[in-house]
Amino acid sequence: MLQAVVRKPSWILCAAEKQLLRFKTQASSRSAHHSVRPMATGAPKPLIAVCQVTSTPDKEHNWACCSQLVREATHRGVCVVFLPEAFDFIGSSVEETLRLAEPLGGDHIQRYISLARECGVWLSLGGFHERGSDWKSTQRIYNCHLLLDPKGTLAAAYRKTHLFDVELEGRVSLKESAFTNPGSEIVAPADTPAGKVGLATCYDLRFPEMSLALVQEGAEILTYPSAFTVPTGSAHWEPLLRARAIETQCYVVAAAQTGKHHDRRASYGHSMVVDPWGSVVAQCQEGPGLCYAEIDLAYLRRVRQEMPVFRHRRSDLYGRVALRQDVPSP
Repeated sequence: MLQAVVRKPSWILCAAEKQLLRFKTQASSRSAHHSVRPMATGAPKPLIAVCQVTSTPDKEHNWACCSQLVREATHRGVCVVFLPEAFDFIGSSVEETLRLAEPLGGDHIQRYISLARECGVWLSLGGFHERGSDWKSTQRIYNCHLLLDPKGTLAAAYRKTHLFDVELEGRVSLKESAFTNPGSEIVAPADTPAGKVGLATCYDLRFPEMSLALVQEGAEILTYPSAFTVPTGSAHWEPLLRARAIETQCYVVAAAQTGKHHDRRASYGHSMVVDPWGSVVAQCQEGPGLCYAEIDLAYLRRVRQEMPVFRHRRSDLYGRVALRQDVPSP
């Protein structure tokens, strides 16, 4: 559903804000729940698809659901398909999660490499349970966000740096660090046909320093594949996604888990795409499915030109957030 726009009375808007308000009004006709409206003029814009699934401990079932959605999206002519965190599985216990995890060279990722080639599409695989090179010594995994190109080549791999250790009395009790190693670096944005994509995962959404670092490295799309809990999602999911889009003037793409995974866990859903103005331009509601959005980089550049917040930053007062280049990958 498109979100209502709260407008100030025109007599208190400065000239630049009036211009941007006109852009916002034009943008309000963009795509919403499960659909995309064609743009009136100009060359075709890249079309992306965002998946919403309900992963379980059954990896075969999850693969069947995800691959079906990817193939369905391909028929619409998309260039990038975004899958949520834990697209491979959601285990019912720590022991099951560690047992089901695989290395990147395992059979499960090989299936997705073949799928990318078959469909000729980029795949954002957000949140694979990875047995890294240190598995034997640590017996812990990584939450790895992969980006595959249409040839099945690994274009980028980001290992989640902020782990979800949260105790909300009577509502949520999760400790990701009990079985997961934190990643050691933020990965530079990757070029795709839709734009430069910065990779993050779920809980990373709550740390704006990361998104600021990615946009200063050229990101035009920020992606947050997630499995938000119902209590945190209903309270914070949309506000956080819109905030990241507004402050970075990027598209924000968030594929999400939805529904009941097993007796001990459920996810909020509401996969969505937010444009650089902060408008929700596509969204799934309940249950597995797809939503679609066009990525309009000319519109993104226009927003950044009219409200040049990155030129206005006072790094002399509060420093500059940047990627570290001296930390090796695990």
